Amino acid sequence: MNESEFHTIADQTLEAIQDAIDDSGADIDYESVGGVLTLEFENGTKIIFSKQPPARQLWMAARSGGFHFDYNSDAQQWICDSGDNEELYAMLSRLASEQGGEPVSLSSP
Repeated sequence: MNESEFHTIADQTLEAIQDAIDDSGADIDYESVGGVLTLEFENGTKIIFSKQPPARQLWMAARSGGFHFDYNSDAQQWICDSGDNEELYAMLSRLASEQGGEPVSLSSP
């Protein structure tokens, strides 16, 4: 994937995360500025996504740690590059539930 394709896919993903939050009904505020998406929970904790063009990755920082996601074009999804290879929306749902203290289920478009 070239840099232009990366930015297109990453931007679409960050927008889709915002839509998924809206659709979920979860009490999560968000703000997107300059390729960084910040999710803020009622208890003040945050999950932050940032685009990393040189690595062609999305990075997520959560209370439980930092995670890097690579885009799998065959599956058309972002996969965490850690040993468990968890899909982005599954991991985000799990971490948002942990941080927010309420069940959160976010699905990809």
